[in-house]
Amino acid sequence: MGSKASDYYEVLGVERNVSPQELKSAYRKVALQFHPDRNPGDKDAEERFKEATEAYEILSDSDKRARYDRFGHAGSGFEGFGAGGFSTVNLNEIFGEIFGDIFGGGRQRQRGGRQRGADLQYNLEISFEEAAFGCEVRVPIPRSKPCEPCKGTGAKGGEARSCPTCQGSGELRFTQGFFSVSRTCNACGGAGRIIVEPCPACAGRGRTESRTELTVSIPPGVDTGTRVRVPGQGEAGDSGGGSGDLYVVMHVREHALFARDGTEVFLEVPITFTQAALGANIEVPTLDGKAKLKIPAGTQNGKVIPMKGKGIPHLHGGGRGHMHVRVLVETPTELNKEQRALLERFAELAGEDVHPVSKSFFAKVRELFG
Repeated sequence: MGSKASDYYEVLGVERNVSPQELKSAYRKVALQFHPDRNPGDKDAEERFKEATEAYEILSDSDKRARYDRFGHAGSGFEGFGAGGFSTVNLNEIFGEIFGDIFGGGRQRQRGGRQRGADLQYNLEISFEEAAFGCEVRVPIPRSKPCEPCKGTGAKGGEARSCPTCQGSGELRFTQGFFSVSRTCNACGGAGRIIVEPCPACAGRGRTESRTELTVSIPPGVDTGTRVRVPGQGEAGDSGGGSGDLYVVMHVREHALFARDGTEVFLEVPITFTQAALGANIEVPTLDGKAKLKIPAGTQNGKVIPMKGKGIPHLHGGGRGHMHVRVLVETPTELNKEQRALLERFAELAGEDVHPVSKSFFAKVRELFG
């Protein structure tokens, strides 16, 4: 029975305003230090462990803690281990959470020793268009599969004897004072059965290595880093456990013309000086093929013109993004006499200075600085 003389907060070494998470951490530290499995035959350690557990059970319950803070031990409603006021279910939850690493078993292995297989990852490179509109690909997967001769049991003929140590449960239950715990059976490793004669095809593992090709559907709108999950196509589990999953990770190749940001597509298109000045309807490439784009008169170099609904489909549905066309005005580099004369006449009509920039620049410098 826990001591009623000690203050519960002092037992756990915490202040009275301790938070629930800090309380749990303090209990973990004390309980791990004085747990009977780590101190076999030490009665003092056993009492310290019981005392810490009693303190944690009261202080971790907000109602019990409030009564204890107000009335002390007389108001805690706790009458010692095995008596009224103590919840066995709550205690087991506490031990399951905090001492899972001590008692073994963990959460990875299923009851009866069946363990789920590992997940696999496959890196897939696809084109810009395949990422935009989706596709189906054949994916070669090297992986293990359940052994056919033993049906995944690991035993020759597919039959294994029930473990006599744990009676086929895969675990051993021990009663230690006021509570009971279970740990994985050492005799069968948690499998619940003993393989008398291992299967020669898989050496008792219950699985064999293989290579298979899967058809994987890639949805529209994926991007580099997107993962597509294929349930049950990972590694086979041990002793008949379920298979893991396959994750196909996308790597999208760069496009010669298009760039992408999420569902938005970007394109740079060159236009002539005349098209920019007078306006024009030009043909531009899109993910759906060629389309008409209107260039407004007086378009400046670098202007971005949106094309709605010409971007990437949203991954989970709901339409498509837009394509943004950035126009680059090309200045003619070689002019014949007639073209030059026409442009000079245009400049005169527009009131522009057609003299070389260098001369006009230095003229302005002389005006400013004398």
